[in-house]
Amino acid sequence: MVNLTDELSIAIAELDGDKVMALVKERLQAGVKPLEIVKKLQDGMTRVGELFETGEFFLSELINCGEIMKGAMAELEPILAGGGQGYRGNIVIGTVKGDIHDLGKNIVVMLLKGTGYNVIDLGVDVAPERFIEAVKENNAPLLALSVLLTSCLDSMKEAVTKVKESGLDVKVLIGGPIIDDNFREYCGADFSSNIASEGVKIAEKVFA
Repeated sequence: MVNLTDELSIAIAELDGDKVMALVKERLQAGVKPLEIVKKLQDGMTRVGELFETGEFFLSELINCGEIMKGAMAELEPILAGGGQGYRGNIVIGTVKGDIHDLGKNIVVMLLKGTGYNVIDLGVDVAPERFIEAVKENNAPLLALSVLLTSCLDSMKEAVTKVKESGLDVKVLIGGPIIDDNFREYCGADFSSNIASEGVKIAEKVFA
């Protein structure tokens, strides 16, 4: 389990929506960088995901957390998107088959769009074949795969394997709170991250 020490992370893990919104507004007014606030929110979401997987939280708590996160991101999105640039290229993104969680993915989508990328978001529960089709259709140099549940890691591996076997000239980024370099090597992906803002840095490398 992640060890939460930040007040905002703890508030979202405890599903205290009023406190989350108050802290987000307070920190923005204090000049805290939006991405730092997003990181604390993500830490709390990671805890909620862990509690769901151990059976301490149920689907209703997971949905509640999602609604709280959406409210917080509504405050942050205008500021995060304010640095938008001109078109920089196509990126395909989606949550792997079997996983219906999209909050982490949606944050990455927003950050990429804010820095000028055209993001083709395939949504959740996406089959490997659909990822391959979308990369071909959009001539995308970067494919980003998202996962939240450990039970769907095999789906992530299958998707990466099939994309690589397709022979497409595309770099694969895998992301989610449970993703690390060991799993990236096991999957055969090119990049991995468990921090949303890293997606932008990786995109800059690919499109450089």
